[in-house]
Amino acid sequence: MLDCQKDLFSLEEGQHYLNCAYTAPLAKSVAEAGIAELHKKSNPFQIGKADFFDPLEELRGKFARLINCDDSSRIAVVPSASYGIAQVCKNISLKPRQNVVLVENQFPSNYYSWKALTDRYMAGLRVVGPEWFDEARGKDWNQRLLNSIDQYTAVVAIGNIHWADGTLFDLKAIREKTEEVDAMLIIDGTQSVGALPFDVKEIQPDALICAAYKWLLGPYGFGLAYFGPYFDMGEPIEENWMNRKDSDKFENLAFESEYRPGAQRYNVGQQSNFIYVKMMNAAMDLLLDWTPEGIQTYCRNLVGPAVAELSAMGCAIEPEAYRANHLFGVRLPSNIDPVSLGKHLKANNVHVSMRNGSVRISPHVYNDAADIEQLLNCFRAASLGV
Repeated sequence: MLDCQKDLFSLEEGQHYLNCAYTAPLAKSVAEAGIAELHKKSNPFQIGKADFFDPLEELRGKFARLINCDDSSRIAVVPSASYGIAQVCKNISLKPRQNVVLVENQFPSNYYSWKALTDRYMAGLRVVGPEWFDEARGKDWNQRLLNSIDQYTAVVAIGNIHWADGTLFDLKAIREKTEEVDAMLIIDGTQSVGALPFDVKEIQPDALICAAYKWLLGPYGFGLAYFGPYFDMGEPIEENWMNRKDSDKFENLAFESEYRPGAQRYNVGQQSNFIYVKMMNAAMDLLLDWTPEGIQTYCRNLVGPAVAELSAMGCAIEPEAYRANHLFGVRLPSNIDPVSLGKHLKANNVHVSMRNGSVRISPHVYNDAADIEQLLNCFRAASLGV
């Protein structure tokens, strides 16, 4: 059983940070790895040829283990989720009668490229949302999503969970439906991978894109992506020297037409970013030690009593079968004024987010019962009109 890991972070005493879905705090080991590389860059004679390649290979291997992928060459470095999604869209063509399926209020970085793609080919964009909020909302939303996939569907592009309220989408069932109609499945894992188990072998997505600064506990401006066999011969957004065969032969660099294997053609330029790569390696060590299963169990045990009490107050929360434990939304009843609640949260140093009409709560292993109790105190006060 995973214990609270607060000692591994540098969060200020008295701050109740339940907002990892906004941005994760850096663990001490992650920050130290970055600082060490900053000092190294101050003396660049310490940077050798191996520094351009070996830490990247290590990082690809760790991320592959995290998502249960046997082939680490399928892992590419991207600077952001939008870059990864744009890379995917660059290699997809559509027919006018085809459609791309998204979910309602999907995060904009996983919308704009699809809107541009469907506009370019005069194809359809199907945005599927829930009809209501009650105990059957998540189940109904999943069914509506499955029903929207038909013989004209070319792509389903979604997150494992909804970024605003943690609604869980059944990727296994969706993958089965997309296979029936020969459609692609593109996953934005930014709000799930690292804290929620994800198995490439089970889901078999065509691509999985993850920004690193949330649940991968990494720096801002860095990300990792998995590209499946469909993209093996694709065209990258940019051409950079490191993505080519024999680019590690500094003494005899030449123009090379052949790419490195797997998804290496999709690596962003300056992928060796010494500071960020070392930070990500340190973050991956933590995640692989804790495991996404362990993080989910820890968060479930932590938030369980709070979910019960908030529900008793009249708050609407998705049933556990259709929501994540590391990120979930709370919709307020009429007797809790959101402005009043916001004031109580701010006054008591409780950090959450308001997203799409929900109070988004997103704990991690650095949170403890005291954080949850302070959160509940704010709801109690607001419900009493104090």
